[in-house]
Amino acid sequence: MAEERFDIYDEHLNPLGTASRSETHARGYWHRSFHCWLTRREENRRFVRFQLRQTGKDTYPGCYDITAAGHLTAGETVEDAAREIEEELGVAARFEELIPLGKARKEMVGEVNGVPFIDREISDVFALVCSLPLDALKLQAEEVAAVFEADVEQMIRLFEGELPELICEGVETTADGGLSKATRAVRAAEFVPRESSYYASIMKALRDCT
Repeated sequence: MAEERFDIYDEHLNPLGTASRSETHARGYWHRSFHCWLTRREENRRFVRFQLRQTGKDTYPGCYDITAAGHLTAGETVEDAAREIEEELGVAARFEELIPLGKARKEMVGEVNGVPFIDREISDVFALVCSLPLDALKLQAEEVAAVFEADVEQMIRLFEGELPELICEGVETTADGGLSKATRAVRAAEFVPRESSYYASIMKALRDCT
């Protein structure tokens, strides 16, 4: 299978051409990605859903992350990248349904299986109001190990250091491709490393969006 190619940029986001996924992460080229947080309201409470990345992922394996996210491949627009929601979660959504939450910039250095990587991304961030039950999701097994849900106010307290952990309910993929209920103690340090303010600010935006 051919490796994905990304449009790449310098630090000022001037286009440099394209590069393979591995070269992009090896050389630390800036590239674009799509983030979408699924949220729902229950009376006066707002909930957010987040995924657990599969352990076989090339970056941040086994970390909690945005509900649905993905790189923009070469030539793609952010509208095209909204396909990630259905691919990863089985939730069909039109781009017009997404609520823009702004852009996020991330610059991280790490290592996976002894191979160093430099991850430099500029991300378009959205919310999607979704009332589907968790067990109605169709998780992309090779990408998503589980999806959990938490109260947004509690998540703000978690990321601002007021709570050491949250007990979250969710669903996880099973060996036969199905889903089973799961409960985990979730800690802020177990999320994909980003600027400390990113998660709290996103949770506040989700709390305040319609």
